[in-house]
Amino acid sequence: MAEIDIIDQTLRDGQQSLWGMRMKVAHLAGIAEDIDQAGYRVVDLTGSSIFECMMRYNHEDPWAGLDISRTWLPNSRLRSGCRSNCIAKFGLTPDSLMELWIRTLAKHGIDSVWVYDCLYNMDAMQRLSRIVHDAGCEVAASIMYGISPVHTDEWFAERVRQFAGWGITDAIYVEDAAGIMRPERARTLLPALVEAANGIPVEFQCHNTVGVAGMNYLIAADAGVTALHTAPGPMANGPSLPSTEQTVENLRWSGHSTRLDMDRVRRVSDHMRRVAEQEGHPLGVPNEYNVFPYHHQLPGGMTGTLKAQLAQYGMSDRFGEVLEEIVQVREDLGHPISATPFSQLMGIQSVLNVVTGERYGTVPDEILVYVLGHLGQPPAPLNPDVLDRMLSTPRGREMQAWEPPQPSIAELKEQYGDRRMSDEELLRRYLVPLADVEATHAAGPPATTYRFVDHRVPEAVIDDLLAAGRATFAHVDTGDASVTLRR
Repeated sequence: MAEIDIIDQTLRDGQQSLWGMRMKVAHLAGIAEDIDQAGYRVVDLTGSSIFECMMRYNHEDPWAGLDISRTWLPNSRLRSGCRSNCIAKFGLTPDSLMELWIRTLAKHGIDSVWVYDCLYNMDAMQRLSRIVHDAGCEVAASIMYGISPVHTDEWFAERVRQFAGWGITDAIYVEDAAGIMRPERARTLLPALVEAANGIPVEFQCHNTVGVAGMNYLIAADAGVTALHTAPGPMANGPSLPSTEQTVENLRWSGHSTRLDMDRVRRVSDHMRRVAEQEGHPLGVPNEYNVFPYHHQLPGGMTGTLKAQLAQYGMSDRFGEVLEEIVQVREDLGHPISATPFSQLMGIQSVLNVVTGERYGTVPDEILVYVLGHLGQPPAPLNPDVLDRMLSTPRGREMQAWEPPQPSIAELKEQYGDRRMSDEELLRRYLVPLADVEATHAAGPPATTYRFVDHRVPEAVIDDLLAAGRATFAHVDTGDASVTLRR
């Protein structure tokens, strides 16, 4: 039996799946030491979408937040994810800016990067992985799992063999973002990937969307996978990952071990539960087994984001309708793996189809960029009728002549307002509108303390009232609680 490493997803995928990426820097205050000392192999911390949400919704500077996190987590290997050819947006990012993004992350303390591409554009993945390697960071080349007639065990294994052949890959990261890997598939796929990795450590992340991820984790450990991704109790389950507590217990009963200090893990759980309750964020709850996710394949992170977006526009009641439309849209678009950006693209197109009542009557430019092949080759042929409908519109005809621009960093800085701006400022302005950048600057440095508000009537106040011999009546009201005393 093996010692299994645990990779922590409290701060990245846990909060992305359940909180819609609304975590603030101060939410880590008071518990960072326990995360840092718990014994995780990697702490997955951030990504461009989290940067975007920090500025757009919290008005917190993500670069300052990253510096604070590095200070608070001095012993941890901190990780960021990165798509091979884009940051945050759903189209393409110039090569010069992709390189700047990686090097600036490394400058601010990131030392591990998982590189992914749902179309498996291997040239783009290798190019970015080499930049990650040259920046001194761990390279985790990623297998994004999905179900289609194309994506067989051998298809995935061949990509792992290519990753291994680059000579710079430190880990193979396997992610089932939608949580749709059946245990019988895990028993054939995971050993094939471990064998193809040829000695490179293999990590596995499976969202607990349909409730079988915990079983898949045990299959993975027996198959030679060396690291599993988990989140502490309140940040786990539902669209998120299996809980750290239950995963470690399951591993123990199966003869495996970990290096985790479970007392620290439990303190992190208690802390994050209190934060979630105070901030009004949902707690992760195990899902009842449901076969529908095997069809729509919506990732856990996108589930939380889509629900938040629909609620923002008063459309929460149409979530199920949108999920059903995603099934058809994915087939029309050639069965791309359902993770960023395709989960978002399919989600957006499905929302448009449902709301307008007309399929593909409105098509975002990002979808046109995809169907025209700029993001890579679709796994399967597109629906020819849908493709013809898209490209026959005035915008579709116009986009057929478009080519991705490749400006230099100097040109981009001039485009965004000032050749003298810092690299960090350029990346801020690229990720979100200027108004959000300005609001972030105006808000000042991120708060580094977090105060829990206790709405109970303090016991000391009650004791004082009881001790007051002349008082015959007293009433204390805190807004959320009250107490009345009569003699």
